[in-house]
Amino acid sequence: MGKTDSRTAVAALLGILLFTGGALSAGAQVPTKPELATRPQIERSSPSASEEPIGELTLNRARDLALAHNAELSAYARGFNANEAAVDQAGVLPNPVLGAAAQNLGNSRLKEDGDRASVLQIEQMIELGGKRAARIRLAETGRDLAAWDFHTRYADLILRVSRAFIDVLAGQQRQSLSEGSLALTRQFADSVSRRVEAGKTSPVEETRAKLSLYAAQAELERARRELAAARQQLAALWNNPAPRFEKSVGALDQVMEIPDREHLFNRARENPDLARWKSEIAQAEANVSVAKAKAVPDLTLNGSVARFSQFNDTAYTVGISIPIPLFDRNRSGVLEASRLLHRARDLQLAAESRVYGELAAAEQRMAGIRAGIEALRDSILPGAQSAFDATRKGYELGKFAFIDVVDAERTLVQVRSQYLDAVADYQRGVREIERLIGGELEAGAPDKERNAGDPQ
Repeated sequence: MGKTDSRTAVAALLGILLFTGGALSAGAQVPTKPELATRPQIERSSPSASEEPIGELTLNRARDLALAHNAELSAYARGFNANEAAVDQAGVLPNPVLGAAAQNLGNSRLKEDGDRASVLQIEQMIELGGKRAARIRLAETGRDLAAWDFHTRYADLILRVSRAFIDVLAGQQRQSLSEGSLALTRQFADSVSRRVEAGKTSPVEETRAKLSLYAAQAELERARRELAAARQQLAALWNNPAPRFEKSVGALDQVMEIPDREHLFNRARENPDLARWKSEIAQAEANVSVAKAKAVPDLTLNGSVARFSQFNDTAYTVGISIPIPLFDRNRSGVLEASRLLHRARDLQLAAESRVYGELAAAEQRMAGIRAGIEALRDSILPGAQSAFDATRKGYELGKFAFIDVVDAERTLVQVRSQYLDAVADYQRGVREIERLIGGELEAGAPDKERNAGDPQ
């Protein structure tokens, strides 16, 4: 056989081994790549859409800015893309092993005869027991979990934006209340000064009125600083250290109806913290399949071509090898994977109990806040306003003392602040419930019609 025939034989042997190894390794059914309902994407907004407005800012615009520019969310989207590459890599077949050897190089007896042999050999490992299919399935569940990680961070970011936006709205209203309180205090101080000039009251009351005025000015300054901090925290969610927007647009005093507990529990299935457990269980099951597949030994096909220089001839060898599973059958690996599967199922139940418990507590808490809002709005706040107006008029007529007016004004300011805190807490509670159910609550009829709508 000549050199050309030898090369042809080597190529043929190589082709047979590769074809046989690939066919056997791919013989098991490989799961198809599932299509996710919502695939994570790295947001790429247009310049006009991603630019923070200079004037008014709505909640929807704030959310869009955060989704487009939040670095943490972008990192989780890239993590999903990396896991997609891992799925492709999991399906790759093992590489063949090519080797070369020369025989009888150190044999002095054969030196004169020139009996030397050059050997070219190739090996191809063939995975048995469904290893490749199990490995691909495991990688797919890892990709699905990466998608759920993205959706969880997405929902968390929406909640953080909503909370920060509500803080800005509350800060704006608190500043407005402080400005109104300062205006009332200044008017009352002017009234006291006129009474002092007319000799109707003691100059000590004028000093007290000025002290109240200083306190109101300090409260306004504090409200301004808190609003500035809230604006900074909101803009930080889209990586802007210097907020450009002038004011947030929305209303806090529209009280949305909260659905009943059964409806909330049914909606909670959309919560990514719960929905992800289907993929968690699938990954644990895939781990069991991988562990069982490892117990099956892999087959190795090998072939070689030997060229004998003395006879100018070629010899071929074809072989097969397989490990004997005498000591290691991966029993402990299978046991470990099975126990982790049971652990995942227990954690799923724990996650469901946590979410349902938080929903039940949130429903009760919202009912209490709602009752407080109704009491403040319908009776306490109007009563405090009437008491202040009556006391102030009575003071001007000499029927009430200065301290009575101060107490009435302090009560009015406190009630207004309590009402603002209550409606802000209610709006935060609505957003937290939406995070627990994994979606927005249906817009129902408000408790009472207001001029402005939901803070969006």
